[in-house]
Amino acid sequence: MWCSQQLMRFLPERIYTRALIIIIAPIVVLQGVVAFVFMERHWQAVTRRLSEATARDVAAIVALYKGYKTYNYNDSLVSLSRDKLNLQLRIEQGASLPSVQPKPFFSLLDETLSNEIRLRVKDTPFWIDTVGDSDFVEIKIKLESSVLSFIAKRSQTYASNSHIFLIWMVVTSMVLLAVAILFLRNQITPILRLAEAADAFGKGRSFPDDFRPRGAREMRQAAEAFIEMRDRITQHVDQRTTMLAGVSHDLRTFLTRFKLELALLDEKPIIKALEQDIQEMQSMLEEYLSFANGSGGEKIVLTPLRELIREVCKKQQVHGIQIEFIQSSQQHKIIVPLKPNAFKRALVNLINNAKGFSSRVVIRLSEASEWVTIDIEDNGPGIPREERENVFHPFYRLDCSRNQNLGNSGLGLAIARDVVRSHGGDIKLETSSMSGLRAVIRIPL
Repeated sequence: MWCSQQLMRFLPERIYTRALIIIIAPIVVLQGVVAFVFMERHWQAVTRRLSEATARDVAAIVALYKGYKTYNYNDSLVSLSRDKLNLQLRIEQGASLPSVQPKPFFSLLDETLSNEIRLRVKDTPFWIDTVGDSDFVEIKIKLESSVLSFIAKRSQTYASNSHIFLIWMVVTSMVLLAVAILFLRNQITPILRLAEAADAFGKGRSFPDDFRPRGAREMRQAAEAFIEMRDRITQHVDQRTTMLAGVSHDLRTFLTRFKLELALLDEKPIIKALEQDIQEMQSMLEEYLSFANGSGGEKIVLTPLRELIREVCKKQQVHGIQIEFIQSSQQHKIIVPLKPNAFKRALVNLINNAKGFSSRVVIRLSEASEWVTIDIEDNGPGIPREERENVFHPFYRLDCSRNQNLGNSGLGLAIARDVVRSHGGDIKLETSSMSGLRAVIRIPL
């Protein structure tokens, strides 16, 4: 379990990259194993044959030299080696073999050539150098009074085809990678389009115009199921909105009748109390309907957020609320896809919640990366940390009472969060810099 968790940390996050690794890695490993098993055997066989031929040529020259000791014939041996055997021969009188050098750890040529020379020249001492000049191999044979030094091309003794193997591996891997990329791109695109459509639907935005089921059968089934789900949700929301509109109309009609009937009666303390109750009832009814209706059928439009906040602040200041609006930057307009009326309602609810318990409200607007943040702070008593999530629940109030005289239905924050979340954002409550409450709104651009 621990090993798998550690391995997951190094895996790429995107399914596109993971799928490429799943396809390419086994093929490359298989190619490497097959090439090593078969090509290495081929190289060993060819190298052994070439080394054997070179060793025979060297042994023949050594035998000729032992049989004829004259210097004139030595020149003939040098010419014979050069012209007929393609070996550069140098006869060093009175010389000795160089000191033994460390052998290469992995060298098929050194081992094979040493064995063949040892087999051909019997007990005669010899010295070879296969790691010096990369294009040549040097062989020294020690005789009684001289040393025969041979220089042969490496290609005469060794089947050096490693570059062909590497080129073959790289080319085939690139071809496989290109085919895999072209294939996977067509398979991944429907997934990305479905994710974009789901994200847009979750934020209350319209689908991409070119969205339709495509790709493999499973992907088409997922897209069709998503479209059916969207249609069912849309139908449910439309039916609920229509029903709520009818209920709202009927209840407002009755409240209007009550107001007219009370207006015809003489002014008495009980009449004023009834009028106040009707006013509170109408206000609470509007909040209930707003919460149940959510953002309704309002369309999303590109809205300059700074101007929208200024408009809300201006209207609230008319009611005697002191609001300070602070902006991090005014260099460019912040345009956000919003349902303007619904978003205004959320801001008003948060401002009303702040001004009901404080004497000063500060709104800050900032932009970072792909998100916009709106902070609404006050200098009131704040909300205990353990209660900050509970106050977003419908009908929840900190005093745990349902006293209707308070004129508070307990839906203001619930409505605000519902509206913000319908735009793909969220609201959190924190402690403000004024020791009060800070409501933090984050919505995507």
